[in-house]
Amino acid sequence: MSRPPRIHPDLGLLVPQVYLPGPDIDLQRWAVIAVDQFTSQPEYWAQVERLVGDAPSTLRLTLPEIYLEKPGEAERIGQIQATMRQYLETGVLQLHEGFIYVERILGRRVRKGLMLALDLERYEYTPGTSLIRATEGTIVERLPPRTKIRAGAALEVPHILVLIDDPGHTVVEPLAAAREQLEKLYDFELMLGSGRLVGYAVGDLALEQQIVGALRGLVGGSGGAPLLFAAGDGNHSLAAAKVLWEELKPRAGMDHPARYALVEVVNIHDEGLSFEPIHRVLFGLRQDFFAFLRESCGKRLTCTPVASAAALVERVAAARDGAGHTVGIVGGSGCCAVEIADPSASLPAGTIQELLDAFMAAGGADKIDYVHGEEVTLRLGSQPGNLGLCLPHLDKAELFRTVRRDGVMPRKTFSLGEAHEKRFYMEARQIV
Repeated sequence: MSRPPRIHPDLGLLVPQVYLPGPDIDLQRWAVIAVDQFTSQPEYWAQVERLVGDAPSTLRLTLPEIYLEKPGEAERIGQIQATMRQYLETGVLQLHEGFIYVERILGRRVRKGLMLALDLERYEYTPGTSLIRATEGTIVERLPPRTKIRAGAALEVPHILVLIDDPGHTVVEPLAAAREQLEKLYDFELMLGSGRLVGYAVGDLALEQQIVGALRGLVGGSGGAPLLFAAGDGNHSLAAAKVLWEELKPRAGMDHPARYALVEVVNIHDEGLSFEPIHRVLFGLRQDFFAFLRESCGKRLTCTPVASAAALVERVAAARDGAGHTVGIVGGSGCCAVEIADPSASLPAGTIQELLDAFMAAGGADKIDYVHGEEVTLRLGSQPGNLGLCLPHLDKAELFRTVRRDGVMPRKTFSLGEAHEKRFYMEARQIV
């Protein structure tokens, strides 16, 4: 039997050729977490540096965002691109063709995923009706640093998690049932207590065709303009790939490998997938944020002091969207639950982000960061000159409905798991 086409234009996907580290590589030192994590915790990245040492590692193929716009950035990017070529030339990486089924084991939870490549021609990061869409507003200013790294790079190493809405569990979950018959490609403990990562080759043609058929079934049942893939994590990395592809294709033609981006696809109904809020921390306050809120919101604002950080987290978690949106605020003077009545946005993240954007534009603080986990938010927010804002959880069942209805969610609305649960760089794909 002749092999079917490896490109499926109607689904916007490519069955990829993937590079994996060779058998002599220490995988625990090879795989590192997504670069957009722990951006206010330099001690984490210092630990990673010590653990990796001189070993081959994706730490040398990526630029942790804690180093962005810092002295030596251009030299770091040049070294990254040189290391990519070195790993290809010296056999550090070995080629594998086909889908890869991935399990991320997080305590008792198992998050199941499928590695494939998506067609950037079918993707838009602005609100629209494309088959592959962003889930949150794109901060265009955040794209140039990412395009600098990808431009001229021989490889992409993805931390992008893309969601599908598959309540029948027809695409990824059958691979879990069949994994005992699949070739195991890797199985190891991730560094710094981030769980275990296991990967299996999906080499059987019938199984590959089953996956493709199941994805076609999701498109057929979507109604209206089909939304098959929704970027969950790595929105800006996928957007940077799109920007560079648009620049490249007039010169390179439509068959260039940079037309596609390697991602991991996860079912939003996977019990191992948790949705966590993304909190905010203001650093270097210059103005009184509460005075700003009172001036901006007037009688719509209610501030209720809360006795402890634990009680604040409970109050925010118990809040339900109705006539108002609730956000917890912690600073040096204590904790306060803030409720804003008659909000203009549909979600609390949108309501508070509009206010934060205006506050920052008025010079209210030196910096804003987006962090994962209540504990980190409370700790950083309680430090002198800082302020932490805790947001409520989002029901993950709302994601596809909201994207179809509103185009995108407010930026930094949700996170797929806590910081240590984020995707680790493991696989690579050649894009030149």
